[in-house]
Amino acid sequence: MTDPAARSELITIRDFIRYAVSRFNAAQLFFGHGSDNAWDEAVYLTLHTLHLPLDRLEPFLDARLLPGERETLLGVFRRRCEERLPAAYLTNEAWLGEHRFYVDERVIVPRSFIAELLQEQLTPWIEDPWAIHSALDLCTGSGCLAILTALAFPEADVDAVDLSEDAISVAERNVADYHLNDRVNIIQSDAFTKLAGKRYDLIISNPPYVNAESVDRLPPEYLHEPELALGSGEDGLDFTRIILAEAKKHLTEDGILVVEIGHNRDALEAAYPNLPFIWLDTEAGDEYVFLLRAEDLPE
Repeated sequence: MTDPAARSELITIRDFIRYAVSRFNAAQLFFGHGSDNAWDEAVYLTLHTLHLPLDRLEPFLDARLLPGERETLLGVFRRRCEERLPAAYLTNEAWLGEHRFYVDERVIVPRSFIAELLQEQLTPWIEDPWAIHSALDLCTGSGCLAILTALAFPEADVDAVDLSEDAISVAERNVADYHLNDRVNIIQSDAFTKLAGKRYDLIISNPPYVNAESVDRLPPEYLHEPELALGSGEDGLDFTRIILAEAKKHLTEDGILVVEIGHNRDALEAAYPNLPFIWLDTEAGDEYVFLLRAEDLPE
């Protein structure tokens, strides 16, 4: 991928960002793991690789790079184009708002509208954040939403559940990084299997929800992510059905359930016409995350 002339002709950070944008566009990369365009991804990968502040591009644009820095940066660009690795797997980090999490190919790259809702402590659906004493993050992956839940609700003990041993390992690392081992309990379980008798004031989940047709059309970048964390049956609702069938017996009397379901709102409402789904407003709209109260869930 790398033009031999790049090693000698590219001198400044500005040069390298321009070069990366050109190469990324020429390679027709897909952007959906933290950025949505070639410029933002080129800037992020450049600043991260050079150990520069991620929010301070302008002072460094005309800084000249050492030969070793050039080689390292070109290597990162090459891997992004040739291997189609998401940027998060190249840097081993992903961001949800201002919070950084370790990630690698053992877990899906964190991206969830629930994160922004947790930053607002699920207002107005939770009136008193201090009254949340127990919470569950089902399909925790890297543990990011469990951690954000613990930060949003200071009195809550949070169970972080995932079936994947690999995901459990990554979640343990992130929980330790945030010094939350005393409040976030990581449990390997197939859905609710190992949670018998447990009840929670809040259950959140960003489960697998990609339908079979969409799985077949996923860009190469997504194929690096664990298949277990993406597809969920023909209509993308297999795991959501498990949640809806089991959640009531794991919620307290006034508990609430919050689930992200991607682009499946129409399919979900058609499958459950009698459930009073409350669709929560996010940056992208009001069709991606639903809320149900315990009293409205089926027995």
